[in-house]
Amino acid sequence: MAEAAQRDIVANGIRLQVTEQGEGPLVLCCHGWPELAHSWRHQLPVLARAGYRAVAPDMRGYGGSDAPEAMEAYSLLHLVGDMVGLVAALGERQAVIVGHDWGASVAWTCAMLRPDIFRSVVAMSVPFRPRGPAPPLAMLRAAGLHNFYWLYFQPPGVAEAEFERDPAASLRRILGGIGSGRPRDTSQILTLPEGGGFLDLMPEPVPRPAWLPEADLAIMADVYRRTGFRGGLNYYRNLDRNWELLAAWHGAPIHQPALFIAGAHDPVIVGPLGRKALDTLPQTVAGLRRIVMVEGAGHWIQQERPDEVNAALIEFLTELDRN
Repeated sequence: MAEAAQRDIVANGIRLQVTEQGEGPLVLCCHGWPELAHSWRHQLPVLARAGYRAVAPDMRGYGGSDAPEAMEAYSLLHLVGDMVGLVAALGERQAVIVGHDWGASVAWTCAMLRPDIFRSVVAMSVPFRPRGPAPPLAMLRAAGLHNFYWLYFQPPGVAEAEFERDPAASLRRILGGIGSGRPRDTSQILTLPEGGGFLDLMPEPVPRPAWLPEADLAIMADVYRRTGFRGGLNYYRNLDRNWELLAAWHGAPIHQPALFIAGAHDPVIVGPLGRKALDTLPQTVAGLRRIVMVEGAGHWIQQERPDEVNAALIEFLTELDRN
């Protein structure tokens, strides 16, 4: 089997750097924040061996892909458009869409908006959240959650300055702090102390988690030293805009076969917003086949527990292609 290879592809008017491996039905893997295509390093070879063409892009604004200047160029409609364009640029008509974290939001939206292209969906760590009655940031403020991290990420330059002082330390604390699998008080993880920054919530992981080798951390840190963190943070700066842009799909169902995977200790899942979304997933995603909760795991599930994730992924794909 050939090794994974990188190349640049123009899709939706921008250049995306992709890592691809294998031949067969297309599986697109969308990473989250603050990650890269490198976060799928444990999945690509397994998918390739199982007979799939696995492709993981550095998403818009990340790594080797283009990072448009305009903050408004990071809406979910742009991100779905990138994946639609990528499928076509790869010479395919359909794909299975897989996503983690922000990539899960992209994957759910791809499935909702373009069921003709995305024949099934696998989401990790972030359950589908139907469009609410008001913009999400307004709802947070109305609920008194003024220190929730989404709001901290809104002013351009503030979070960038915090994370870019030392990208290696920032990634080590974010990935190791949320991803350790230890039970934590979600209010301490997702709500900032008064006057504090995001990293104030993340203790230095001692010891560093075994699933985050120094070599992999160095690869990611080198990229973020070059690119900075602006691109990924701009995803959060479009939360209310996404609510406006997706008004026409309010209440739209997701009928395609769907799989959801998450760590049982993921603060996104155990917090009140995530728990409600998880509990209602069988109602909000009509095509849901299975929910896989990995005990002892945290947020960075495909890196933390690749064996369990790969087993669930291959089982789902095998059943999909058998029917």
